[in-house]
Amino acid sequence: MGSSRRTFVAGAAAAGGAIALGAAPVSAAPATAAGARGTGADTAPAGQTVAVLGGGVAGLTAAHELAERGFAVTVYEKRALGGKARSMDVPKSAKGGRRPLPAEHGFRFIPGIYHNLPDTMRRIPFPGNANGVHDNLVAPREMMFARTGREDLRMPIPWPGHQPAELTLDDVRRALTGLLETAANLPAHESAYFVNRALVFLTSCDERRDDTWERTPWWEFTRAARMSKDYQRILAIGVTRNIVATKAEEASTRTVGTLGEAFVLNALGRGADGPPDRILNAPTNEAWIDPWVDHLRGLGVDFRVGWTVREMRYADGKISAAMIEDPDGVRRTVTAGHYVCALPVEHARPTWNAAMRAADPQLARCDRLRTDWMTGIQFYLTERTPILHGHVKCIDSPWSLTAIAQAQHWPGRDFAADYGDGTAADCLSVDISEWDKPGILYGKTAKQCTREEVAREVWAQLKAALNDTGRTVLRDSALHSWFLDPGVDGIGTPNPTNEDELLIHPVGTLHNRPSAATRIPNFYLAGDYVSVDIDLATMEGANASARAAVNALLDRAGSAAPRCTVTPLFRPPEIEFLKRHDRTRYRLGLRNALDLG
Repeated sequence: MGSSRRTFVAGAAAAGGAIALGAAPVSAAPATAAGARGTGADTAPAGQTVAVLGGGVAGLTAAHELAERGFAVTVYEKRALGGKARSMDVPKSAKGGRRPLPAEHGFRFIPGIYHNLPDTMRRIPFPGNANGVHDNLVAPREMMFARTGREDLRMPIPWPGHQPAELTLDDVRRALTGLLETAANLPAHESAYFVNRALVFLTSCDERRDDTWERTPWWEFTRAARMSKDYQRILAIGVTRNIVATKAEEASTRTVGTLGEAFVLNALGRGADGPPDRILNAPTNEAWIDPWVDHLRGLGVDFRVGWTVREMRYADGKISAAMIEDPDGVRRTVTAGHYVCALPVEHARPTWNAAMRAADPQLARCDRLRTDWMTGIQFYLTERTPILHGHVKCIDSPWSLTAIAQAQHWPGRDFAADYGDGTAADCLSVDISEWDKPGILYGKTAKQCTREEVAREVWAQLKAALNDTGRTVLRDSALHSWFLDPGVDGIGTPNPTNEDELLIHPVGTLHNRPSAATRIPNFYLAGDYVSVDIDLATMEGANASARAAVNALLDRAGSAAPRCTVTPLFRPPEIEFLKRHDRTRYRLGLRNALDLG
């Protein structure tokens, strides 16, 4: 994420707010037009050559599955392998033989509801790990809802083998106060009503979910407009903005309910791959992406980084070529037997011409899919932060901030000794989910702010959420520097842009999401916008869609290779008879038996 035309803002020290700028490097692969595996795609049968367009999680997954099955694969990636999932270096931040400070588009979160992505991770070798990079996953022990002006709600995350965080009496007092305040501010009838709504969704048949609840906003489903402010902030706005990165007023109940159901079942240990909250034990590239790329190169995958897909050529009922611009700006004609489009939807759509859209109407429907900004900023601190051992959700912050202090989760790293100039001891990684509401410091939206103003505003909102009840968690004097995702450009001007937007899920989105197999016989879609069981723009969705795309390719190529396993979300068998009963009621035009309206 980044380009040679963009500058990176690499820090604002608390004392002076100094800004360091550095140009983004572009690494180019050999400037040849055909892909290669082993002896090269030129010597492979045409039906066995695949051009994978995009090198994010979807593209790397497709390349992985295809290479294991003997296909000649070339991956074309505009900026950097790993896409939105990768970590990156803060330019000019390394001194004394240390690595650059690690930055990222947003912190990685791999919950136990994921099954397909963890399976891939187990198949990526990592020195000393029996289960590959999967063994680099660690489970935070707790989470917190940070509330401005009131005690925060701090909760443990129990799990087999769970080691609770050590608590002082003051921590216990604060936790109980936060819990009682929340309970007291949620009238009993509101709590009971929300529980009823959860049970209605849990027992709803698939047809009702796909039709009625897909057309119903979460705000309306939960009757949030009639409820208290705490109900709205925690159960309506907090759930949608911090988990599915969309607005409660327009978010599909099917999407929010499906993920909420999955997380509850995960917390109960039902059908889970692991704990409900898992993160990596090192910067993403060190723990996952770089070993993955190395493994794929060992399988013969050829990577062309710095190559930008411009358009697909369609002739005689199939894709005849891809027009791809090399790092020198020269357009090249790339041909292959099959093409897997693994670009984000906002970058994929411009490459599909009218003939392709006519050949497969689902490509045209993708124009209705919407994306929004959810972007990360990192604060580097000269001391470890005493927040908690896990994620923080600042539910009252205007910009819907979520954060995690990372150094404590990287046991194999001495942050100050390994990164930067030796004085940064921690990285507080923050996701900004709301870019269109005024902040508390400047009264401007994030898009209207300059990069430095965004950093100062986020820091102010964090302090408002965490330093508000008698304890100083974040100190200005401890702020070493900051780094805002370089994919964000032009903020503070009339035309802000973001290279890495995220698919959001307003009502009706489900019916516009395409399948991995298109009607064009040698063209396939892989990405977090493709329709898969998880119904959310996630790394798991990207991985599952790539597996589905590979399976479709194998079918059309007549391959005898085993198909990829695509694992759906867990469905508790004891609820199925209630869903069958609801299916009968739905077909009779009746509401769910538990639905009180």
